[in-house]
Amino acid sequence: MECDFFSLKMHSPSHSLRGLFLPVCPLITPSVQFPKKPHTLLRPLLPFIQLKSSSCAALDIVEPNYPTSDLAFNNTRSLPGRVHDGFWKIPRKLPNPIGPNLLPSRRIIETDAKCRIERGVSLNSKEMLRWYSGMLRMCASKGSLNEGKAVHGQVIINGVEPDSHLWISLVNVYAKCGSLECARRVFDEMPEWNVVSWTALISGFVDEGYGRVGVDLFCKMRKEGFRPNEFTLTTALKACSMCSTLDLGKQVHAEVIKVGAFSDLIVGSALVDLYAKSGEMELARRVFSCMPEKNAVSWNALLNGYAQMGDGKEILKLFCEMTVSEMKICKFTLSTVLKGCANSGNLREGQAVHSLAIRNGCELDEFLSCSLLDMYSKCGMADAALKVFGRIKDPDIVSWSAMISCLGQQGKSQEAELFHLMRHAGVRPNQFTLSSLVSAATDLGDLSYGESIHAFICKFGFESDNSVGNALVRMYMKTGSVRDGCRVFEAMSDRDVVSWNALLSGFHEKETCNQWPRIFSQMLVEGFKSNMYLFDSILRSCSSLSNVGFGKQVHAHIVKNSLAGNDFVGTALIDMYAKSNCLEDAVVVFNRLIERDVFTWTVIITGYAQTDQAEKAVKCFSQMQREGVTPNEFTLASCLNGCSHIATLANGQQLHSMVIKAGQLGDMFVASALVDMYGKCGCIEDAEAIFKSLVSRDTILWNTIICVYAQHGQGEKALEASRSMLDEGTMPDEITFIGVLSACSHMGWIEEGKKHFNLLRNIYGIAPTIQHHTCMVDMLGRAGRFDEVERYIEEMKLIPTASIWETVLGACKLHGNVEFGERAADKLFELVPEMDSSYVLLSNIFALKGRWDDVRKVRTLMSDQSVKKEPGCSWVEVDAQVHVFLSQDSSHPKIRDIYLKLEELGQKLTSAGYIPKMEHVLHDVTDKEKKENLFHHSERLALAFALISTNPRKTIRIYKNLRICGDCHDVMKVLSDITNREIVIRDIKRFHHFKNGTCSCQDYW
Repeated sequence: MECDFFSLKMHSPSHSLRGLFLPVCPLITPSVQFPKKPHTLLRPLLPFIQLKSSSCAALDIVEPNYPTSDLAFNNTRSLPGRVHDGFWKIPRKLPNPIGPNLLPSRRIIETDAKCRIERGVSLNSKEMLRWYSGMLRMCASKGSLNEGKAVHGQVIINGVEPDSHLWISLVNVYAKCGSLECARRVFDEMPEWNVVSWTALISGFVDEGYGRVGVDLFCKMRKEGFRPNEFTLTTALKACSMCSTLDLGKQVHAEVIKVGAFSDLIVGSALVDLYAKSGEMELARRVFSCMPEKNAVSWNALLNGYAQMGDGKEILKLFCEMTVSEMKICKFTLSTVLKGCANSGNLREGQAVHSLAIRNGCELDEFLSCSLLDMYSKCGMADAALKVFGRIKDPDIVSWSAMISCLGQQGKSQEAELFHLMRHAGVRPNQFTLSSLVSAATDLGDLSYGESIHAFICKFGFESDNSVGNALVRMYMKTGSVRDGCRVFEAMSDRDVVSWNALLSGFHEKETCNQWPRIFSQMLVEGFKSNMYLFDSILRSCSSLSNVGFGKQVHAHIVKNSLAGNDFVGTALIDMYAKSNCLEDAVVVFNRLIERDVFTWTVIITGYAQTDQAEKAVKCFSQMQREGVTPNEFTLASCLNGCSHIATLANGQQLHSMVIKAGQLGDMFVASALVDMYGKCGCIEDAEAIFKSLVSRDTILWNTIICVYAQHGQGEKALEASRSMLDEGTMPDEITFIGVLSACSHMGWIEEGKKHFNLLRNIYGIAPTIQHHTCMVDMLGRAGRFDEVERYIEEMKLIPTASIWETVLGACKLHGNVEFGERAADKLFELVPEMDSSYVLLSNIFALKGRWDDVRKVRTLMSDQSVKKEPGCSWVEVDAQVHVFLSQDSSHPKIRDIYLKLEELGQKLTSAGYIPKMEHVLHDVTDKEKKENLFHHSERLALAFALISTNPRKTIRIYKNLRICGDCHDVMKVLSDITNREIVIRDIKRFHHFKNGTCSCQDYW
């Protein structure tokens, strides 16, 4: 924006008022001849001045709204650093004029002139210049811009020829009062520059927050050949610190050494501050150690650097050194130490600093109290923070805001009450107060409360504030009011990357996450550059949407923005690829990360566990431990889930011991994973014992134990657990009813199952999912009620999925229902033609009826579709090693011993009256071949190996990837009695506990 200038228009004042324009030149014997026009060198300054009236010496400088688009320096010496919207900091508003009884106002200037006239005092030109310079220095020290303008006006009107000192005083007064445009114009009109004038100008910009311009001016000064002094160097270092230009700061450090200013205390402190704020704590410490003299500023600069790094240990160590050096401890030092304690969560050390503040008598200082509030807040001690706040005599808005923010962060409900007290005390809220209240409403998930705060925001005129707008957008998005969040976002005039991140936070649900690509593209079109937090949100959306294609495009942007090596972004990438079943890509990203923390390891382990690669999850966990990374509760829970999938009991027991050692047994996620692991490994007694030992139990834990009971065929305990859950006040969810319905299905309790299905909809208001319908179909199908199954499917409000028809097909195979089985298989061939179990089940149905031509047709169709049958296998764990067996297997190292054991068992079975059920061999072969086939099923090989390899009193646990056949089921019952061993078999459907000749399924499976 260009500057508007006014030309000087003067009317001839009366003789009696003429002295007001010439305050330092008596009318009796003037020592200076006043030209009719101002001096040539001062003429370019005239456009700054406008007189309001002919009888008033008050001069107003008409200034543009800073920064401008062009400084309009047209001569060859105009300075670099054009002011534009890219400044690093928005400048402060110009100081308001201060009261007339405190500053050298225009009346004082005029009164002084009158006194001189009455006394007949005459000043020569040097005295006059000194007087003007002194007045300008006084205005600069007090920040009195209007009075400084008045003095400047008198200089112009009186035609005074400025010397270098007066020129510098003019630059200094405008720079110190924040009128940077005028300071630069005065500087540009100087006949000669020197290091003092350069320093005054640079200091003005730096003090107003324009670090980048300060750096540019310093570079220009050096190009002009001016040698900096210690004040210039200090200002330049401060500018480098403000705009994070560490490389230039190091060059200034070289200048410091070159001019021999390193011994200067102020320069040394500025160097420490530069390196500390740049995160180069080693360099900051080296500079600090080499300083010949130290003061509180240098100590505080180093302490503040460690506080920003969150290195509470080093802060306390340095603070102890400071106290030993007998350096006076001020409130700023204590505040910095408290900041370090807050960032590192060192409550005990923070309390020690608090006691020191009490001893020094500065506990009630508002500045220090805010630091105490922050420390107690970040250490989770809201009550202690409230006590500190209560001791402040007259808290200002900063203290109120800090306390409200503390209560909001700790999830307390008193922040609304405190806000009411603040209003009652007459304290006007600021943007930080209102942002904290909005954030509290977001954390509480209370939309009504958030809307009431929004009304306050509009009432006090803060709706245009960027931080408040961002908080409102996030609040509406997190509480599900997406439309209102979008409206607030659209109304924001000054959006930043935080605003976009807040907007995108509302589109993580599956129903809305498809909006992410469009919004992200729009953000890029508007020129915003993503940061690591925004990339994290985008990648999580890709995970929810399973849109790995868009995720890869985002990955390309991450590489383009040089964030591929960032641990935070890398972890999000691994999670996205893992949840999209692209484990190979996830591993590539994982291996490229230089530093892998516990969160990164947890994500890759979880990825393996959730994609049925439990062996790799366990190996990855072992590798993590070898690299010295300590697992957290999420790592342990994920690895336990991996052990559940492959039923590796020994690994699970080792993890259990680690859980106990780490004190994580009380964590609900870990406890649920332990119960699930023991349940899926066949150790239901251990699962039950862990569950009962826990003091508190949430919905997830109750669901886990109910599903465990259901899988093990203990329907009575499953229903009892669901009733106990209600008695303890824990509300069931959809997973609870899946466990209950599954238990009813395994037990054949059809009416009980129907009753609970009705409770699901009518009492608890839970809409049945496809899993609930599958349980009902399975329940009716197991009982052979195919007419009811058909009616149920027709009445379903959901479209039948592959899981429904697969359940129907399994029931048809169980009961030999060919006609319904064919229809179910046809549906499956349409929905999932690549699923092998559909072909196998239909083929088995035909085989049971002896329809071998149809069997061959199904197998031909399967071959034409390039579908391969998953081979049946069983595995057993012996001495912490898993041994896998296929049907008719001959590859095991102990296969001869295994076959000998099988022959021995065969003779005992024959003696016990066992007769093989040939109908379970679904191949068109001779009876002898059928008998041989049954004899070498994978679960029998695993049993024989376990019998020759384990302690006779130990329970044998066998795991199978397919459903156990009817003949093997009968064999296991008989052998459990013959061998006097408990045999537990987990097939794809459920657990079978064979003991003393019976099975826990009661032959209903």
